[in-house]
Amino acid sequence: MHYLAFIVFGSLWGSFANVCIYRLPENKGVVRGRSSCPKCKNSIKWFDNIPLISFILLKGKCRNCNNPIALQYFIVELIGSISFVAIYHFFGVTLTTLLLLILSVIFIIIFFIDLKHFIIPNVLTFTLMIVGFIKSFDPNLNKAIFPNYINSLIGGIFGYLIIWLIIYFYKKVRKKEGMGLGDAKLMAVIGFWFGWISIPFVIFISSAVALILAAPSLINKSKAMSSEIPFGPYIISAAVIYLFFSDILKNFLIY
Repeated sequence: MHYLAFIVFGSLWGSFANVCIYRLPENKGVVRGRSSCPKCKNSIKWFDNIPLISFILLKGKCRNCNNPIALQYFIVELIGSISFVAIYHFFGVTLTTLLLLILSVIFIIIFFIDLKHFIIPNVLTFTLMIVGFIKSFDPNLNKAIFPNYINSLIGGIFGYLIIWLIIYFYKKVRKKEGMGLGDAKLMAVIGFWFGWISIPFVIFISSAVALILAAPSLINKSKAMSSEIPFGPYIISAAVIYLFFSDILKNFLIY
C-alpha cells in the first residue's frame, strides 16, 4: 500500500515538475494559472490532467486539437514515480526520505530544463544550497549519506571551485566559453548535500558518461568539438548513482 501511495505522489509531483520545466525558462509563475495545450492554448480539463493515466487514455494527443503531446510529460511523471518509490524503498518513512524527495523533484526539473534550454535557474540551485547546508546541522539524519555541517560547507565550496577552475582554465586555453557557472553551482549543491567526498566521484562519472555518449557523434563528425552540451543532466545522473551506492563507493575508496 505504501508503494502505491509513493507511486501516486511521485507522479503528482512529476506533473508539477512538468509545469516548472515549461514555465521557469519563460519566467512564468508555477503556482497560478491552469495548464493549457502548448499548440491550441486551450485549458486542459482536470480529467485530462491526471498524471500518467491521461496521457495513456488520450494516446498522447490533445483532446481539443488532436496534436501530439510531448512524450516528455509522461516521462517526467514516470521518473517522479520511480524516484519516490526508490527513495522510500531504500530509506523508509523518515525525515531523510522527505529531504531526498524534495531533492529528487528539483533535480528532475533542473535535468530537463538544462537538457532543453542549456540553463540552470539560480532559484533552484540556491534553494538547494541553503537547504543542503541547513539540514547538515540535524544530528538525526542519515549520516551514511548526509555529512555534518563542516563537511557540507567544505563540499559546497570544493564543488563550486573545482568547476570554476575548469571553466577558467578552459577559457584561458581555448579562448572561449566552456561550461557555465550553472554547472559550478549545481556541483556546489552536490557538495552541500553529500559532502566533499562525493565530488570526485560525481565529476569522474559525469565526465565519463558525457564523453561516452558524445563519442559516436564526434567520431562521425556530426557534432563539432565546440558543440554545446548540457552538463547538468550528467552531474545529476552521477549524483543519483552516488546516492544509492555511496556505501559501496566509500568502502572501495577506503580499502
